[in-house]
Amino acid sequence: MTTPVSLALAIGALVAGAVIGYLAARARGRREVARPPGPTVAELLERLVRSSHNGVVVLNRFGDMVLHNPRAYELGLVKVNQADPRARKAAEQVVETDEPLEIDLSPLEARGRQPEAVLGQVRPLGDGFTVVEAVDHSEAIRLEAVRRDFVANVSHELKTPVGAIALLTEAVLDAAEDVDEVRRFGGKILRESTRLGQLVTELIALSRLQGAERLPDLNVVEVDAVVREALGRTTLSAESADIRITTDAASGLLVEGDRTLLVTALSNLLENAVAYSPAGSPVSISRRLNDGVVEVAVTDRGIGIAEDEQQRVFERFYRADKARSRATGGTGLGLAIVKHVAANHGGSVGLWSRPGTGSTFTLRIPAHVRPEQAGEPAKAGKQTSPAPRQEKTPERTQRLVVTGQDSPDHGGNL
Repeated sequence: MTTPVSLALAIGALVAGAVIGYLAARARGRREVARPPGPTVAELLERLVRSSHNGVVVLNRFGDMVLHNPRAYELGLVKVNQADPRARKAAEQVVETDEPLEIDLSPLEARGRQPEAVLGQVRPLGDGFTVVEAVDHSEAIRLEAVRRDFVANVSHELKTPVGAIALLTEAVLDAAEDVDEVRRFGGKILRESTRLGQLVTELIALSRLQGAERLPDLNVVEVDAVVREALGRTTLSAESADIRITTDAASGLLVEGDRTLLVTALSNLLENAVAYSPAGSPVSISRRLNDGVVEVAVTDRGIGIAEDEQQRVFERFYRADKARSRATGGTGLGLAIVKHVAANHGGSVGLWSRPGTGSTFTLRIPAHVRPEQAGEPAKAGKQTSPAPRQEKTPERTQRLVVTGQDSPDHGGNL
């Protein structure tokens, strides 16, 4: 082959390669332009799995993890980079039967904040792969337990006065000729029927506060007026128990809320303090504004509440001292109502207590801001009245009770 021919062929090859490269680049460019911006479907699926509130693990036919999300660790589905043995065993069965399977993945022993009840479902994905999805059912089981306890407690509390009324009525019939006995038994019947009516009334009130009915529209309420009315309601029981209730000076504080509910809540705290204080001991009320929140504290020198009981005293019908609680004749719903009144006003209720020393219950409600004050900078920690004497003692700490469970009273019931 001559040199000109070889040169011509080389030039032709270069030209053909350039043309082919150009056409390929154009085609690739068109494909790249045609692809929409953003993550691919595979990337979106991975994000979905990782952000799922349920624990997700994908296993191969050998039980090895192919994919999992952080929630699987939190639920205990994955430990030390391995799937739970119960999940792997169930996956083997699903591969054989090609049918979904539900399993219990609840922790065999409680560890810290790990969920108490975890249910899982194992589903086949084909080609020997399976997916295990774990769901935390702890809250549902806890609520079911609370419901069962509530029904049992209500049944017991209703049965007690109803049974007493029936027995006392029989006694009246047997002593129909004895006027003194009839009066004595009649007085007992009246007390039991009053207690029964109070229990039903408070159950209805608690049901409304928990959302069965819409709360009334909130208005601007004077805190001093609430304190005066609550004191008026408690005067008779305080005098009967030889207890003097003292208050600090009028504060002029305002809150937005329902006056009737706020008076009921404060009255319950006062009645509770009176019921669990020895005769002659003091009970005090103090008011202050603290960082935009009105705090009304009720302090007593009563029997106090043990630390391990303090998180439960707001549960409905809970009784720390059952014998003393029965003696006070309360319904066991007083502090539950206080807790829900506070929550429905955007506030909370706090508790400090020490056995043998006394207790301080603090009702906290957001303060109402007057229009002329709206433009002024907030003064954090500004107080308009002295704090309760307990709160000044260094070793005493205010415990904020989380409004999550329903419940009873200071060491027992109102």
